[in-house]
Amino acid sequence: MQGFISRKRTAPWTIVTAMLLGGWHGGVAFGADVEQKPVPVGQAGFGMLAEQPHDALKKQAREYLTSRGLWKPSVEPLIDQCFSRDLPLSDKFADALALGDAGLEVMLLEARNKESLPPAGVPAFFKDPKYPDFVRANVGVSFARALSLRRIHEEALETLSLFAVEKVADPGTYLYHRAVSEHALMMKNEATTSIDRLLQDVPNLPERYRMLGMLLYYDLTTWKEKDLSWISRKMEMIQRRLEVTRGGKTTQKIQKEVVARLDEMIKELENQQKESSSSNQGNCPDGAPSQGQPGNNPQPTEPAKDSRPGGVSGQGVVDSKRVKELASVWGKLPEKERVKALVELTRNAPTKYREAIELYFKKLSQTVPAPAVTGP
Repeated sequence: MQGFISRKRTAPWTIVTAMLLGGWHGGVAFGADVEQKPVPVGQAGFGMLAEQPHDALKKQAREYLTSRGLWKPSVEPLIDQCFSRDLPLSDKFADALALGDAGLEVMLLEARNKESLPPAGVPAFFKDPKYPDFVRANVGVSFARALSLRRIHEEALETLSLFAVEKVADPGTYLYHRAVSEHALMMKNEATTSIDRLLQDVPNLPERYRMLGMLLYYDLTTWKEKDLSWISRKMEMIQRRLEVTRGGKTTQKIQKEVVARLDEMIKELENQQKESSSSNQGNCPDGAPSQGQPGNNPQPTEPAKDSRPGGVSGQGVVDSKRVKELASVWGKLPEKERVKALVELTRNAPTKYREAIELYFKKLSQTVPAPAVTGP
């Protein structure tokens, strides 16, 4: 289909800006360099992705059930019932395909059940060539959406990655939940690409997807590598993985990354303070030479200490080894010992790095509850 329609693309930041300034109407950013014409439903041109009409999908569902020996006249009203529900098109089509197919029905029910365990990898069904591509692809969108809503983003993304968006009946749902999973997994470039296609290539995109996609993109523009927000996002990833019973080697690796970055930040500050102390010895705070007669202004014998609220002062030194030790046993410490250890650890820390350490252990407290207190 490439080459049938030529159009210029609008950068996602232009769309977001236009939306925030009130210049976004009906999918067109006024003033932006864009040439885009509506595409009839079910007919996609170059770069354009449209939902397939209900009648065509109902026909595909009948043909699939017939090929499996599952079709009978009594199924027809059930197909109509599937498409009459207030659900995304991907769910309607998947439910229609699962009519009479117990395997598909069970797989979808388990994926949507918040109480069920996360899947141990992508089900073999999605890679089984015995099933038609359109069945695997469209059931895959519904399956991935269910996992995404449960914050099981690894398998959701892996499932969607098996199929091109051009192969599915509901490209809006595909791209939105792919972007959500990529965002949650801190895949900035991939999430930006998915949001770009979501906002520009899907005619008649549901407004909820448009608004949420813009919010995701705006958040991505604020990301910076290895800052406090990066640490916070990593901790949210750890918390999410623990909530969905994923506390294995991958989660431990992410925890080590957070501790290592905190260690780097602490050392960076210590080096800055040493350099500042060395360059200002014998000078005024602004670095200018001290005034007065020689000998009347004795040189300080030690660096000035950081002041802290409550009269507590320190030299800006944090024991990075102690940070790692506490992180490894945090889940075994009672609440009182956690508080005491955190106070001792951050007593001499400068404000910037004290906040980073407190944020890290606060997030760790949310993921690993303190042991129950027993006795009087």
